[in-house]
Amino acid sequence: MKYIIREIKEKDNKEIEHIIRSCLIEFGGDHEGTAWTDPNLGRFSEIYNTPENKYWVAEDTSGKLLGGVGIGKIAKLPEVCELQKMYCLPTARGTGVSHKLIETALNHAKKYYKECYLETLENMIAAQKFYEKYGFKRLEKPLIKTEHFACDVCYIKEL
Repeated sequence: MKYIIREIKEKDNKEIEHIIRSCLIEFGGDHEGTAWTDPNLGRFSEIYNTPENKYWVAEDTSGKLLGGVGIGKIAKLPEVCELQKMYCLPTARGTGVSHKLIETALNHAKKYYKECYLETLENMIAAQKFYEKYGFKRLEKPLIKTEHFACDVCYIKEL
C-alpha cells in the first residue's frame, strides 16, 4: 500500500473525525469518557498547530485518509506529552501505516518532551501489543486525571 504521512490540514478534519468515530464504534468506545465526546474532535487542524502539538495523517495515493496520530502537551506535566487519537481504518492495519505514524509522532515528541503517555481501552489488545513493541510500559493507574475516564489502560514511554 502506497501512502504519505503529512501534517493535518483543515480539509482533513471531518474525515479523520469519521475514522476515529468508526474505530470507536468497532471497539465499543462510542460513549462518554472516550474521544467520542471530545469537543475538539473535528477541530484537529486548529488544536494541533503549535510546535509542541501536532497531528499527522496517512493518505493514500488517491487522497483518501487511512488514519492519524497526534502529540499533545499535558498542561500539568510540561516534560510529558500524550500520544493522542491514534486510529487507522481496518483496511490500513497490518500495512505499515501505523508504524510510520507512530514513528513520526515519537520522533517529533523527542524534540520537546522527555516522556510520552497514552490511554487506551482494555479490549484494544492489538493496539496494546503495538504500543509495547515501541517501548511503552503499562502503568497501574493513570498518570493524571483526563476527560477520557473510560480509558482503562495507560502507558508511558521514555523518549
